[in-house]
This record gives sequence, structure tokens and C-alpha cells, in this order.
Amino acid sequence: EVQLQASGGGLVQPGGSLTLSCAASVSTFEDFTFEDLGVGWFRLAPGKEREGVACISSTDGSVYYAASMKGRFIISKDNAKNTVYLRMDNVQPEDTAKYYCAATKYPVTAVSDLWAGQWSFWGHGTLVTVSS
Repeated sequence: EVQLQASGGGLVQPGGSLTLSCAASVSTFEDFTFEDLGVGWFRLAPGKEREGVACISSTDGSVYYAASMKGRFIISKDNAKNTVYLRMDNVQPEDTAKYYCAATKYPVTAVSDLWAGQWSFWGHGTLVTVSS
């Protein structure tokens, strides 16, 4: 069993910054650890479909971003803390959404993986509201 808990959401002004955290716990009965998992961030805005934001590979730490997030968001993974972060800079009202983290045992090798069905483990989201 893998449990994921996203946190760090809140109200932020346009142009501001926010860092989300995704804390993970992996049952000792599993044959893998957090270090073996690729992790992604996704978001769901009212009236829109779920959108992939960024993902990070477990093998070499490669990171991939959806086009609209590239240059503004940074995903990072701290295996010692079982935590993945999403640093969000220059946020805009269109970034308002509930942000979710998800994990996969399958390789993460391209941004297209954000739209693949490999994300087996999902956490509850954290709400980010960008407004003045």
C-alpha cells in the first residue's frame, strides 16, 4: 500500500510563489520503496479535465513538465524524506486548481507519461487559489 498526502496549498496573489509537498508512506509489505517510485503532480480546475503538471523519474531524477508550466514550476524529490515538492513561481489565476500527487512503479521517461494510465497511487489534493 502506498499513501500520498499533498499539502501546502492556499491563497496566493498573482505573480507569487508557493511550494506544495507530497508526503509518501510505503507499506513494508510492498516489494518496493519510495525511491523506486516515479511521482507526478496533476491538477483539476473547476469545469476542466485533469491536467498533468510535472513528473520525476525514479531512476535518474529526470524531470518533465507540461508546456504551460515549464519555466515556472519545479518538481523535486527527496527520497530521504519520502517527499516530492512542487515549487510554483509566478502563479497566475489560471493555475487555480486542486493539485494532486500520484506515484507509479513504471518508468517515467517522458512528459507524455503524465497522460498515461500508469499512475497507480493517488493522494488527496491540496487546493491552490490564485487571486488578488
